[in-house]
Amino acid sequence: MDSAHATIEELKLKITQASLPQEISEKLLNLLKFPGSGVELEKIITYINFVVGLPFNKSSEDILDISRTKQILDKNHYGLQTVKDRILEYLSVLILHKQKGQVNDFHAPILALIGLVGTGKTSLAGSIAESLGRPVVRIPFGGLGNPATLRGQAKSLIDAEPGQIIKAVSLSKVSNPVILLDEIDRVAVEHRTDLMGVLVELLDPSQNRSFVDHYLDFPFDLSQVLFIATANNTSNIATAVMDRLEPIQMPSYSDEEKLIIGKQYLLPRAMEEAGLDSGLLTIDEGVWPQIIRPLGFDGGIRSFQRTLQGICRKVARRVVEGNIGTCRLTADNLGEYIS
Repeated sequence: MDSAHATIEELKLKITQASLPQEISEKLLNLLKFPGSGVELEKIITYINFVVGLPFNKSSEDILDISRTKQILDKNHYGLQTVKDRILEYLSVLILHKQKGQVNDFHAPILALIGLVGTGKTSLAGSIAESLGRPVVRIPFGGLGNPATLRGQAKSLIDAEPGQIIKAVSLSKVSNPVILLDEIDRVAVEHRTDLMGVLVELLDPSQNRSFVDHYLDFPFDLSQVLFIATANNTSNIATAVMDRLEPIQMPSYSDEEKLIIGKQYLLPRAMEEAGLDSGLLTIDEGVWPQIIRPLGFDGGIRSFQRTLQGICRKVARRVVEGNIGTCRLTADNLGEYIS
């Protein structure tokens, strides 16, 4: 038995042993009746392996616990009470539908977190996924041009591959992941109409039950996926897309809020990332305003976070070089740690 024939027999076995819908199994087996050779056979092998790996009948069990969700949101995010309340309301509705045995018929609202850079949109989506016990996959839309990036390319084309949506489902290994559609307002202007059309199909419960990726060339059910969108503003989002979203405005942070976030969340996290033991770095109260606003007002916390991370890296270097035991940032030495 030559290697090509052996490979085909292995694929047939893999198909029959996989938990695939019958029509998909038949489609894949038909491809192996006249598989060709060389590049054509390699394409078929790649295609079948990808399809067999899709989570047709695999889903994660949702953790529907209001108290746990609240704890996770409070642990990961300071303030944002309106946003947190909206998430808890969504979870409450999901719990009631599950109690009635209607969870598979319940279509989660498409939350759209709208706000300035650094206001916590992306990390909040991660907290929602964590609270539900679902994997989360991020798809960045910034600068996205070709709609085929989302919908895939026909497998007959050279260098054909699945779109980002189906790749995200495959990567998550479940049929109900959280998929973060990040910065949907920042797609390339010349392709905005086409990309918004794909978004409408993704976000509409009546259409996403049979989403067709051009690479797969058969409908795939995305109805159990929890999509979360983010955007800096809504002016570049098509009306048809906005009609399918529930926008939640992310507030800017005041200096007082940033001070609490810095002390309770960002600094401990930055120290841990830098390998610094707790208590090794202290910051004088009078120094915090200069760390919070190194370049003037910023409604988000991203630049603030980067500043703290930079400080911690410098402290880490000095510790390794043996120059300090513990470090205290004061008005006199701050310039040595902020560049």
